[in-house]
Amino acid sequence: MSPSSYLTGLIGAGIGPSLSPALHEREAVRHGVPLLYRTLDLDLLGTPPEQVGELLRAARQLGFDGLNITHPCKQLVLEHLDELAPEAAELGAVNTVVLRDGRAVGHNTDVTGFAKAFARGLPDAPTGHVVQLGAGGAGAAVAHALLNLGVDRLTLCDTDPARAAALADALTARFGAGRAAPGTPADVTTADGLVHATPTGMAAHPGLPLPAELLRPALWVAEVVYRPLRTQLLDTADRLGCRTLDGGGMAVFQAADAFRLFTGLEPHTDAMLADFAELAETPALGGRRG
Repeated sequence: MSPSSYLTGLIGAGIGPSLSPALHEREAVRHGVPLLYRTLDLDLLGTPPEQVGELLRAARQLGFDGLNITHPCKQLVLEHLDELAPEAAELGAVNTVVLRDGRAVGHNTDVTGFAKAFARGLPDAPTGHVVQLGAGGAGAAVAHALLNLGVDRLTLCDTDPARAAALADALTARFGAGRAAPGTPADVTTADGLVHATPTGMAAHPGLPLPAELLRPALWVAEVVYRPLRTQLLDTADRLGCRTLDGGGMAVFQAADAFRLFTGLEPHTDAMLADFAELAETPALGGRRG
């Protein structure tokens, strides 16, 4: 199954500061296999997200073994794949594409990545009612993870209310009536926890995703953004006394799961977490998840 070397990469917008190349390449060194991980930045290429299919075709022709997919292409890439793994089909979003035997198969490691990070960082957090900001590709994955983790009621908020409503309907169909519903950020005032899954807070998109006065000490706050690791939301929540979870754990665990899919090798997650802690000390210049 294992070739003599691996060629992998990441497609997304503003991904220059991504730590994925270093995480994957360092892990490959530990296994003693050559692996090259390249970023295909839509902003630098001058390529609109709708042309993700052309980048995928080029990667297949060039012999790539796999690609990670990040904002804004996690849903746009679907129509260009030969097959979807069950979790990706349920989500309607892909963050990992395995290219093997002439086929492009889409997976989603964001779900397992967030679930593992949450269990590690907020193991005893109350999960009766959780508000999530963001219902896009990453938001869909995080929402599924939250309900799998046992959240009783998930309120979804998005700048596009129709998108939040559509995701809530899909979640209700899978997890049961009353488990998910659209709402507004104001719903956080009665929630146990807040999960943030939008680009706000990234170096290129600074600011808070909701009014600071909605936060309170009893609320726990989980972030998906990891560049910068300490977003304005987390800093504000910390000052108020909230328990917080940064996006670093999700970044590592989703990368570890993707590495396994690309190579068939079992990742050393503890070592990857240590790599991330070292790499995250480098100041972020901008960009998005991935």
